[in-house]
Amino acid sequence: MSQVELNREIFRQYDIRGIAEGDLSDEIVERLGRAIGTYLKQNECQKITLGRDCRLSSERLRNALSYGLLDTGLDITDIGVCPTPLLYFSLHELESHGGIMITGSHNPAEYNGFKVALGKTTIYGDQIQQIWEIASSGDFIQGKGTLEKTSLAQTYHQNLVKSLGTLPNSLRVVVDCGNGTASPIAPNLYRDLGCEVIELYCTMDGHFPNHHPDPTVVDNLQDLIQTVRQSSADLGIAFDGDADRIGAIDNRGNIIWGDELMILFSRSVLNVQPGATIIGEVKCSKNLYDDIEKRGGRGIMWKAGHSLIKAKMKEEGAAVAGEMSGHIFFADRYFGYDDAIYAGARLLELISNCGQGISEMLADVPKTYKTPEIRMDCSDQRKFEIVSQAQDFFEKSHCTVTVDGVRVIFDDGWGLVRASNTQPALVLRFEADSQERLDEIQALVENKLEDFM
Repeated sequence: MSQVELNREIFRQYDIRGIAEGDLSDEIVERLGRAIGTYLKQNECQKITLGRDCRLSSERLRNALSYGLLDTGLDITDIGVCPTPLLYFSLHELESHGGIMITGSHNPAEYNGFKVALGKTTIYGDQIQQIWEIASSGDFIQGKGTLEKTSLAQTYHQNLVKSLGTLPNSLRVVVDCGNGTASPIAPNLYRDLGCEVIELYCTMDGHFPNHHPDPTVVDNLQDLIQTVRQSSADLGIAFDGDADRIGAIDNRGNIIWGDELMILFSRSVLNVQPGATIIGEVKCSKNLYDDIEKRGGRGIMWKAGHSLIKAKMKEEGAAVAGEMSGHIFFADRYFGYDDAIYAGARLLELISNCGQGISEMLADVPKTYKTPEIRMDCSDQRKFEIVSQAQDFFEKSHCTVTVDGVRVIFDDGWGLVRASNTQPALVLRFEADSQERLDEIQALVENKLEDFM
């Protein structure tokens, strides 16, 4: 295979991802298997676990990837079709030296890719680029690995039931798995915790026939909202395709975004761990950081991205972290990785213990006006250049936060511009004390971006 055939753009900030039937042919995936296997072997890995989501291309990719991995001498335990958190769980349960999850996550159905773990955590940045360099050079370690298969779904289920116990007060919850990999696991888990569960789209289907499994998109939550209201449920929970991101609907049918969930979780953690460190990311509301500070916690604003957050959690000894996108990471009573099924269970536990709905628990949070995540199409070639231009422009006249893109701070609000690490897009978000001011800040930033583009 020539170097030209290997699309460098699939080597992203924290995974390898592209069009399954274009960027990820069998030949390319075999080569990636040899490159990933070589990288892992160079870092003292011998045995790894391998999981895959339910996308139509995932079994083919598993076959091709395994061929390349085995050729480097890695020993593989294939745990089959599973949520990404179950792959992370396997790193602890099976004491693997690393792991690979085949998943397109929340991307459109034609995408797929690979999340790579070294030790107990996923690699990112320069580590991903090292795999690109190995794949390009063709300098692969040679060996003869072994392959075995097992299922960890029941072990995972039992572990969570034992950890969480039966909820003190039974709740009615609507669970929308979006035909993704949470389908055979989450509803049964929540029943065993003592909940009445109403299922929506809880059969795995890589065609995603009902709606795309991305709980950050309001349109994808409409059936869940309607069902919560019609059934007078206490909570609605939605998952993305590989169940590492959660969406939530309160008892009144309102969407509870990731930073609002983080207010609830941070309060809960600070009650038992006074002064705990809690990490949010640059898209999160000012309310989150103010609330953490008010309650004696140490809040850190950090870069978006599951691998980046996990690394920062380890560095800071954080108890919990979260993103607007619904990645929630618990080190408190858990392993520190993003597991939406577990986060949903913790949310049910919180509501059951408090005896209040989410809307009541958040009633004291100051009212602000904010947008959801806004994605502005921008090519992978240009998106970082546009963000750099925006940073240069705004930091001349405003206070800015530049840990990830540029967050422009106003007296009565803020606006964010950052490059997506998973899609050819800019990610924008805005918040202000009034709707009028929100519109003004959003127009100011978007108009400037249009000038740059």
